[in-house]
Amino acid sequence: MPEDSIEQINFEQINKAAISQPLVSHIYTADPSAHVFNGKIYIYPSHDVDAGIPFNDNGDHFGMEDYHVFSMETIDSKAVDNGVALHVDEVAWAEKQMWAPDAAHKNGKYYLYFPAKRPDGIFQIGVAVSDSPVGPFKSEPEAIKGSYSIDPAVFEDEDGKYYIYFGGIWGGQLQNYRNNKYNVDHEEPSGKEQALGPIAARLTANMLEFDEEPKEIKILDENGNVLLAGDNNRRFFEASWVHKYNEKYYFSYSTGDTHFICYAIGDNPYGPFVYQGRILNPVVGWTSHHSICKVDNDWYLFYHDSSLSKGVTHLRSMKVTKIDYLEDGSIVTIDPYGKED
Repeated sequence: MPEDSIEQINFEQINKAAISQPLVSHIYTADPSAHVFNGKIYIYPSHDVDAGIPFNDNGDHFGMEDYHVFSMETIDSKAVDNGVALHVDEVAWAEKQMWAPDAAHKNGKYYLYFPAKRPDGIFQIGVAVSDSPVGPFKSEPEAIKGSYSIDPAVFEDEDGKYYIYFGGIWGGQLQNYRNNKYNVDHEEPSGKEQALGPIAARLTANMLEFDEEPKEIKILDENGNVLLAGDNNRRFFEASWVHKYNEKYYFSYSTGDTHFICYAIGDNPYGPFVYQGRILNPVVGWTSHHSICKVDNDWYLFYHDSSLSKGVTHLRSMKVTKIDYLEDGSIVTIDPYGKED
């Protein structure tokens, strides 16, 4: 739910109506990236702390400085906090704002991909490596060459290739880039121009670099046209995620200022992806960020809201709920607090 509606919320009532409760309550967690590694669920969220800065569109109030990894034996079991996996002080190139991460596994090694701001205030994406899915992770000395913006998400295809998706407008700085080049004078396109798309690149065999020049992903409407920047209910804002279902590639994302998690479907990891609909309606708090993970034979949406912190938008809590697919492959839209009578 948008920031301007927070004061009108009865949080006792909203928490009773919620379809799921926070997975952990001893710290604030957001942007949960969930994976099953070796038969166990691991969640890689950001760790919300109060930066002491008033709310603004650049997200300066999100002052996260470390990552905790959580593990679950089953989808119904307790989420265990495995402690600090990586701290910004251990990342030579980064100064602050360790925002939404993701993780991947290959050949017995685990890779944590994370955005952070350099001392010059520009976001890049780094990678840290561990022998354990819960860390501790050791950061590479430099950010990934050619990386920028925020919200890395890694997809492992069935042929063993790995792809990384990233990008977020406004505080995520994607609007300052064109053809992978930064210019402070670039702005978000006007309403009738094509919307900015997320960025994707195949990873190298060692998982530490881009194996190609990053390329922009296109999200199309039902007529095959790229979504417009003014189409705030459908256009990409941040929070990329890719999963595969019935041989189709599902690209899901947040619309940001309209607070939906939407999805589009394509035939390969680069798209183009055709818009299909909404996965999740707005939650309490400004942001919405998710992951989709198959556990046993079912699919689950990991997401967050700010109900535990009573609407404080930069203090969020991760949650999980089951996803249902229809026979045609479409996803049933989820109402996070149940349908109103």
